[in-house]
Amino acid sequence: MKKSKYLDPDLLSTLQNLSIKAKYVVEGFMLGLHKSPYHGFSVEFSEHRPYGFGDEVRHIDWKLWSKTDKYYIKQFEEETNLKAHIILDQSNSMDYGQSNNTKFEYAKLLAASFAYILIKQQDAVGLALFDEKINKLIPPRAVPSHLNILLSHMESAEPGAQTNISKALHHSAEGINKRGLVIVISDLMDDVHSTINGLRHLRHKGHEVIVFHILDHDEVSFDFNQRIKFIDKETGEEITTDPSQIQQDYITHFKNHCDALKNGCRHNRIEYIPLLSNQSLDTALSELLLKRKNY
Repeated sequence: MKKSKYLDPDLLSTLQNLSIKAKYVVEGFMLGLHKSPYHGFSVEFSEHRPYGFGDEVRHIDWKLWSKTDKYYIKQFEEETNLKAHIILDQSNSMDYGQSNNTKFEYAKLLAASFAYILIKQQDAVGLALFDEKINKLIPPRAVPSHLNILLSHMESAEPGAQTNISKALHHSAEGINKRGLVIVISDLMDDVHSTINGLRHLRHKGHEVIVFHILDHDEVSFDFNQRIKFIDKETGEEITTDPSQIQQDYITHFKNHCDALKNGCRHNRIEYIPLLSNQSLDTALSELLLKRKNY
């Protein structure tokens, strides 16, 4: 699928409101899908379809009939069985990147776009915001007005304390009673073993799990060309060094960290999707729709 201008993070950063951004992303993405061969991913936003043989009369929209003199069925009258839970990392390490597009701003837009798509399909969506603990927990609902609640809390959220991913994952696994889809959005800057254990707990409870690993380009490439001071966003620890002296060791260590996460997810049948915060959102949205379609 051709990359859409609607999904460009630089363009999106010029928009002011998260709700507007999410709508812009999703509708632009769907426009791209309709122009591509990926019609199987299509999300139908229409709330009506023509009345057909076998449909129940009680589902006819009589107000629409009075205006059009045609019979239409309220297509989304009933909620689906899917309950989706978005677990969004708001720890301080997420506050890295360009001022107008940090990892956290990118993650919020991703989460908002997911919520927009899922609720438009009448899926129930919940939200957990966490750093070293879960700071906000919103149970899943499917009514359209719930989208405003989710987006409002995402919009006002700010990076907070240190990371404790496993605590949030274990808490979620114990608290989510009905089997559903769990979407984890984080930079995963925590111990790999404890993170995988938390994800495994969710799988043990019967949930489908998809992990979006949010990274900044500099974290991956370590492309710094002069002596620089690095400050740990969460501990405040500082180190001044010549990047060229440690670049190769850093890249190797970071790659091992990401590979361990990827392999741990694969071993536990968890989708693992790495994303750069300057990357178009089409990959993530396509992955979500694939998971939703196969649920």
